[in-house]
Amino acid sequence: MSNYLPKLTTVLPSHRPGALFILTISFLLVASVMFYQRTGKDAEGQFYSSPTQNRSEEFLTFPPHTIPGGPPASPGDVFFVETSERINPSYLFTCSVESAARAHPETRVVVLMKGLAKGNVSLPSHWAFSLLSRFPNVEIQPLDLAELFSGTPLAKWYSQPEHQKEPYFLPVLSDACRITIMWKFGGIYLDTDFIVLKNLKNLTNALGLQSQNVLNGAFLSFKPKHEFMELCMQDFVDNYNGWIWAHQGPELLTRVFKKLCSISNIQSGMICKGVSALPPEALYPIPWEEWKKLFEAIGSSELHNLLKNTYAVHVWNKLSHDARLEITSQALLAQLYSQFCPATFAQMKKDFEEQSSPVM
Repeated sequence: MSNYLPKLTTVLPSHRPGALFILTISFLLVASVMFYQRTGKDAEGQFYSSPTQNRSEEFLTFPPHTIPGGPPASPGDVFFVETSERINPSYLFTCSVESAARAHPETRVVVLMKGLAKGNVSLPSHWAFSLLSRFPNVEIQPLDLAELFSGTPLAKWYSQPEHQKEPYFLPVLSDACRITIMWKFGGIYLDTDFIVLKNLKNLTNALGLQSQNVLNGAFLSFKPKHEFMELCMQDFVDNYNGWIWAHQGPELLTRVFKKLCSISNIQSGMICKGVSALPPEALYPIPWEEWKKLFEAIGSSELHNLLKNTYAVHVWNKLSHDARLEITSQALLAQLYSQFCPATFAQMKKDFEEQSSPVM
C-alpha cells in the first residue's frame, strides 16, 4: 500500500483531485476487507454475547463437563438437579441420568450440581461421572443458584439466609429450582430417583398425579415462560412456609392447579388451561405407601401389565434409600436397573461381587 500511493500521484499530476478521490475509495475498500477478515477470525475463535443478553440465558452457557464437542443447546432439554454439596452420585442417581439419556438420544440431558466449583474444567474422580461421560448427550454442570433465581420472584427469598435453618431447606430449595428452570428454560425436569422407561418428549405442559387429588413435581414438562410455572413461582413466595413438609412442593402445585382451573378436585388425566394432570400410572405406578413393592420379586407378565401405561417409575428415594437391593434377584427395582440403565446395573453387579448387597 505504501508503494502504491506515490506511483498514483506521479502518473496523474494534472488530475490530483481525481487521484485523491480514487485513493480515498481504495483506502476504504482495503480497510473494510481487513476489518471483515479480523472480525471473522474473532468470531471463529471466541463466542461473543450481546451486551443486552438476558442473564438468565447465560445460565446454561458453561462449558460442558463431559464430552467436548457434544450436541449444541436445544429447546426441551432434560434437567436433573442436585441442590446439596454431594458430588458422589449414588447408583439410583446414575441410573436416573443413564435411563433418561438412553430414552432421549437426540436430547441434551443436563445435570446441575451445586457441589461442583464453577469454572472447574474437570469432574471429581468417581465411577458415576466416568460412566455418564460415555453418553454424548449428557452434560454435567455447576449449579449457580443466585444466577438461576435472578430475575424471578424467588431471588429475594434465596437471598435471605434464615431459610437455611429450616428443617426441609434442601427439599424446598429443590422445589424452587425445578419451577424456576421450567419457567426460564422449559423442557423436562426429573428428580434423581426416577427410572425412565420411554421417551417423554410428547408430554408437554404436563405433570403427574401421585395419588387422588395430589400433584407431584418430581416430573415436570413445560414450555418456557408458561403461565402455570409463573403462578407457581409467585405462590412459592406469597404462601411460603418452609416448616411444613411438601408445602412448597406437591401442595403448592396442587393448590395452584386448582386455583387456575377454579376446581376443588383434580380428575385423573384432565387438561385445564392447557396443563395436563397425568394419571398416577404414567409416572407413579407404585404409590409411596407401597414403596416396598419395589424390592419384591415380580414376574415378567405382571411387570409388563404394571408398566404398560408408564413412562417412568418414581422410586421414592426418601423412603427407600436405606433398603438393601438384591441386585441378582427378580425384584421389580433390580429388573428396572437391568433393562433401563444396564451400565449402572453392571457396576452394581461388579460391586455386589466384591462386597455384600450394595445400598442404593
